[in-house]
Amino acid sequence: MKPLFFTVAAIAVSWLVVAPGLASAAGAYDPGASDSEIKIGNTWSYSGPASGNSTIAREMAGYFKSVNDMGGVNGRKIVFDSLDDGYSPPKTVEDTRRLVEEDRVLLMFGQLGTPTNMAVRTYLNGRKVPQLFVTTGSNSLIDPKRYPWTMGLQASYALESIVFAKYILAERPNAKIGILYQDDDFGGDHLDPFIAALGPKASSMIVAKASYAVTDPTLTSQIISLESAGADTLYLITQGRAAPQAVTTARQQGGRDALIFVPFVATAKSIIGPAGDDNLKGVIATDSEMDPTDPAWANDPGVRDYLAWVKKYVPAQDQESDSSNPGGYVPAEALVEVLKRCGDVLTRDNVMKVATSLHDMTLPLLLPGVMLNTSSDNYFPMHSVQLKQYDGKRWVLIGKPISG
Repeated sequence: MKPLFFTVAAIAVSWLVVAPGLASAAGAYDPGASDSEIKIGNTWSYSGPASGNSTIAREMAGYFKSVNDMGGVNGRKIVFDSLDDGYSPPKTVEDTRRLVEEDRVLLMFGQLGTPTNMAVRTYLNGRKVPQLFVTTGSNSLIDPKRYPWTMGLQASYALESIVFAKYILAERPNAKIGILYQDDDFGGDHLDPFIAALGPKASSMIVAKASYAVTDPTLTSQIISLESAGADTLYLITQGRAAPQAVTTARQQGGRDALIFVPFVATAKSIIGPAGDDNLKGVIATDSEMDPTDPAWANDPGVRDYLAWVKKYVPAQDQESDSSNPGGYVPAEALVEVLKRCGDVLTRDNVMKVATSLHDMTLPLLLPGVMLNTSSDNYFPMHSVQLKQYDGKRWVLIGKPISG
């Protein structure tokens, strides 16, 4: 499959835009920036095992196009170069080198996946190219002291797993837990903090663990092993096509009444939706963003603006999925705000200086109480998640955001 290549730009919120005539002709620039444009690189799984996430990248592209349609950022158009890596780390390396060395982007933004981002982290840090707002909450990936050019956006996988563990300890203290996990850093970043958060009860509560590879055609044998061990609570550390497959298989193999937990990254309708409403009913996950299709937010100005934007800038085939999950809109909006604050100093060093100096930054679609805060040693901007549970039709929030 040929790489998907976007060259787009955008602004969706008027306060992010400065008219073209106001851009300085005497800016300070690194490769990828000029008086007229800002080049942003990205790799994504448009094909392969994580291709269910492709709507998120197309939403990013649509946001940048809307930014350009309103004049760009401080008068500069955003050029978004997004290549298909198929969720294959070697291909991620190849594509990233092309974007940095041939296309000469200013920074890499929002790249999908833990193993894929791991594969290019040393390269990007060695060349001092920002690896900004990656689409993963990997605790292993984000290490400000050793890799100061690599930054996340969403809450860490550790926080999510700790919240799940605390919920189980409080609500199901006698649970028999079965864990399915991806056999790479994505799986380990969830698994280890979860076990640690269970504390002394981990050895008695966890009755079975099973791993899977992203290339596994089915998960039946793994799910059977968990349920054969008597698990009545399942933590399915899955993403991409494995997520709906795991939920569906669990329900079919006798886990109709099991309490199931899945990571936030699996909850977009385009990803988890194939499991079907009946199988998803009762599943618990986390979130930090509003669901724009939830009637509870119907009168929220940010939600109304977002839904109008979706109709104009998101491809028709993606609109149903994207309307309920602004997974590309929110990080693209955050990046545009960072670039706006950089003014006419569009150097890689200044981009990181601004990105690591966010204080109580709010975005319209973040849940109330969720803000972005960063510093030189704090590279996970989101520090809160809220539990949510699928009621058979939609995700319903539980309680309030929990900080870590």
